[in-house]
Amino acid sequence: MRPRSLEEVVGQEHLTGPGKPLRRMLEAGRLSSFILWGPPGTGKTTLARLMAQGTGRGIVALSAVSAGVKDIKEAVAKAQEEDGLVLFLDEIHRFNKSQQDALLPHVESGLLTLIGATTENPSFEVNPALRSRARVYVLKPLDEAALLRLLRRALEHPEGLRVQGVQEKALELIARAAMGDARRALSALELTASLGEGQIDLEAAQEALGAGTLAMDKGGEYFYDLISALHKSVRGSHVDAALYYLARMLQGGADPLYLARRLVRMAVEDIGLADPNALRLATAAKEAYEFLGSPEGELALAELTLYLALAPKSNSAYVAWKAAQEAASAHPDAPIPMVLRNAPTGLMKDLGYGRGYAYYHDDPEGSFAQPYLPEALRGLELYQAAGEGWEEKVKERLERLRSRFRGQPPRRTP
Repeated sequence: MRPRSLEEVVGQEHLTGPGKPLRRMLEAGRLSSFILWGPPGTGKTTLARLMAQGTGRGIVALSAVSAGVKDIKEAVAKAQEEDGLVLFLDEIHRFNKSQQDALLPHVESGLLTLIGATTENPSFEVNPALRSRARVYVLKPLDEAALLRLLRRALEHPEGLRVQGVQEKALELIARAAMGDARRALSALELTASLGEGQIDLEAAQEALGAGTLAMDKGGEYFYDLISALHKSVRGSHVDAALYYLARMLQGGADPLYLARRLVRMAVEDIGLADPNALRLATAAKEAYEFLGSPEGELALAELTLYLALAPKSNSAYVAWKAAQEAASAHPDAPIPMVLRNAPTGLMKDLGYGRGYAYYHDDPEGSFAQPYLPEALRGLELYQAAGEGWEEKVKERLERLRSRFRGQPPRRTP
C-alpha cells in the first residue's frame, strides 16, 4: 500500500502540495539534504524514497539502530563511484555524536545528500553542525479523514485486502483509534478482517483494537507536551482541561507519583501564598496515592488537580525566591549589619557584635529603625504580594511594614 508518487501520499499537503517545499524540490530535480521529523506512521520513509526516486538519484537506506561508521564509509565509497547518491538514515537520532560527525564532510561537500527521519525533536537529538546543513520538515499526524482514505484505498486496491463486507462505522473507529498513525490503521484493518472472517464490522474492529494505546511517549517530547499542558491548564484555572490531561497521562502509563510531584510543584509555584493550604493538600494527595495505590489513589490526584485549578493564583513566592537568588549571587559576601550579628564571646561583644539590637517584643519601634539588610542592599524589596486569595489580606500589612522600615508613616486605608 506504499504510495508510488507524491499524488498518492495521504496527508502532509503542507510539504507535498503545489508550491510546497518537497514538491518544488522534486519539480526542479535538485535534491538538498533535509530531515523529516514526525510521529510514527506519517510517511517519513515513503517520502524519502519518493524524493530520491523522483530525482533519479541512487539511494542507500540505513537504519541508525543497527548502522555504524563502517556503513557510512561504505556509503561514501559507493557515492564516489556513482558521483553522489542519497543516504536515507532512518531513526537518525539514534546516531551518536561521533557517528553524526562522520557524515558532516560528505554532506557538506554534496557527495551525500542526507535524508534523515526521526520521531524525536532534532533540536535535542541531532548535532547543530549537521542540523545546519539539512532543513528540518515537520510531518503532522494524519487526521481521521486522511486515514479513512487510506483504509478505503487498501480495500479498493487490486492487490489490497480482500473482504466480503465493510461497515463504515468500523472504518471510522479504526481511523479514530489509530491516532494519526497510518501503519497502525492498516495493521488494525488487517487484524479486523482476520477476526471478522472476511467482514470489517464494528465488533471485530473493537476486538482488534482492544484497550488501545494512548499517544504518549514516556520520556519523549510528546510526554513533556502533555505535562506542560496539564501544568498550564492548572495555572490558567481551566478545570476541565486540567482533568482531561491528568486522565490522559494516567491512562497512557505515566507514573502517578511523577504526576503527584508535578502537582506539588504547581501548588508551590503557581498557587503559592494565594492559598497556603494548597501545598498541604498536595503533599497529602501524594501520601494518599502512596497509601492506596492505583486505581483508588488516582482519585486523590484528581481531587488535588481540581483544587489547584480552582484555587486563587500567585507566583509571588517563586518570583521573590528567584530575585533573592540573584541578589545572593551578585552580593555573596555583603557584610551583615553589626546589630544583627551573634556575639557568643566577650571579644565579639567588645567589637560591637549585636550592640544596640532592638528586641521586637520589648521595643517594636526601635526594631523597625535598625538595619536588617547589608549596606549594599539597603532598600531592596524582593517580595511583592499578589492580589488574590490569602495574599490579598496581607498586602496592606506588607505595605505598612515596609513603610515603617523606610522610616515613613504607614499608609492609612481610606
